Amino acid sequence: HLSGFGNEGSVDTVVPYQSAPTVYKNMLFIGANVPEQPATGPPGDTRAYDARSGAKMWEFHSVPRAGETGNETWPADGWKDRTGANNWGFSMTVDEARGILYTTYGSPASDFYGGDRKGNDLFGNSVVALDAATGKMKWYFQAVHHDMWDFDLPPAPGLMDLVINGKKTPILAQTGKVGYMYILNRETGQPIFGIDEKPVPQSNVPGEFASPTQPIPVKPPPFGRMSFRPEDLVTADDTNAEHAAACKDLMERSGGLHNEGPFTTWVYRAEGAPPVSSVIFPGAIGGTNWGGTASDPKLGYVFTFTNEYGSIGWIEKKPEGSVVPYDQASAEGNPFNSKFWAKKTDASGRVMGASSWPCQKPPWGRLTAVNAKTGEFAWQVPLGVTDELPEGKRNTGRIGFGGPIVTAGGLVFIGATNDKRFRAFDSRTGKMLWETKLEYSAISVPMTYQGKDGKQYVAVVAGNGGAGVTDPDNRGTESLVVFAVK
Repeated sequence: HLSGFGNEGSVDTVVPYQSAPTVYKNMLFIGANVPEQPATGPPGDTRAYDARSGAKMWEFHSVPRAGETGNETWPADGWKDRTGANNWGFSMTVDEARGILYTTYGSPASDFYGGDRKGNDLFGNSVVALDAATGKMKWYFQAVHHDMWDFDLPPAPGLMDLVINGKKTPILAQTGKVGYMYILNRETGQPIFGIDEKPVPQSNVPGEFASPTQPIPVKPPPFGRMSFRPEDLVTADDTNAEHAAACKDLMERSGGLHNEGPFTTWVYRAEGAPPVSSVIFPGAIGGTNWGGTASDPKLGYVFTFTNEYGSIGWIEKKPEGSVVPYDQASAEGNPFNSKFWAKKTDASGRVMGASSWPCQKPPWGRLTAVNAKTGEFAWQVPLGVTDELPEGKRNTGRIGFGGPIVTAGGLVFIGATNDKRFRAFDSRTGKMLWETKLEYSAISVPMTYQGKDGKQYVAVVAGNGGAGVTDPDNRGTESLVVFAVK
């Protein structure tokens, strides 16, 4: 599978993933589409081009080469011909006044095994501040050391100027699949509320390396579940008997369940050994995925949607000649079906993503407002309903992609969830003010604009696609829906 769509090219042939270039003055900034397996291939460098001539202006190496900052975080020659570590999200962010470009990176390849890249693997899973004119690095912050979970940082960071402890402070708010928010001084990269390097579980996979610690923000708290206990398994009282039975069956087929809290590693399952599986929260689709955040400078709030979607499975040795020596597997398949869910299929065997519910107790999706001036949650609500459940059980939150926007008038608009809803919330309180049901799920980021008639409109694309969202009977369909804001 690829960290993008299209054909992987040579080192100088770049296929952008899903996104348009980020535009600043006469420059176009783009990321890269590169493979996640095998581990060798083109790097995920960030590049700048002259919009007038098409000439390449500079290139920043996401995997630093010999003599460059960060190369020491790789084993001898482990950086050579290393793919992954790419900016595959929809955009980057530019501080126009300071001329700084912020680019974010996903995990180095391969996603779930790093025995050939023992070290922290910069600039994987990092936000990097670059001089927009030259591509020279100003600072970096790595959110995940030596990623073994596919904890990419897909969203572009949000920027605000806030008064914190009586001082005007230029901040950057970065989220990602890992389920934390990192609030940094965007001039220096220093954390505003502190980062603790905390000891984390270690791997038992042969030849693997796990960082002894991971950077955990002092504030804000994690957006959702970071651990799993047997009593967290969904019950019939939470949803219904069919769902609870399917999840219990998945657990039994998976063997003993292993979880040690944040950054639980994939357990190794040797051939012929008793079955055992790790259950990891957040799972490989987040946390916050490419939908990213919206920022309100008046309130100092940052809004984000997060999935409560775990991963389940183990690491096993692959046959000789495989693209990777060790890889993730699960009772449901390898690797993308390693979701902690009660999978449903239609008569032809196609997975009905929107009908497949997670196996832990709800909520399964949340909308959160972070007060970036204090590092605390301003509010948090479940986002999404399960129509198939009876009244009193429907407010489960839902899985999805996409993200929010916020208006100067105090409204947060968001689709994102796979319940085909589009909603508006009061940005200050989190109270839902309006919702409508669409023909398809709006797994995109809305936009707002002023029409020629002087009225404000909000528009969102709704369609079929994305994990946990696709309706197999209407695959490839989409629509653009526009509403007037009164």
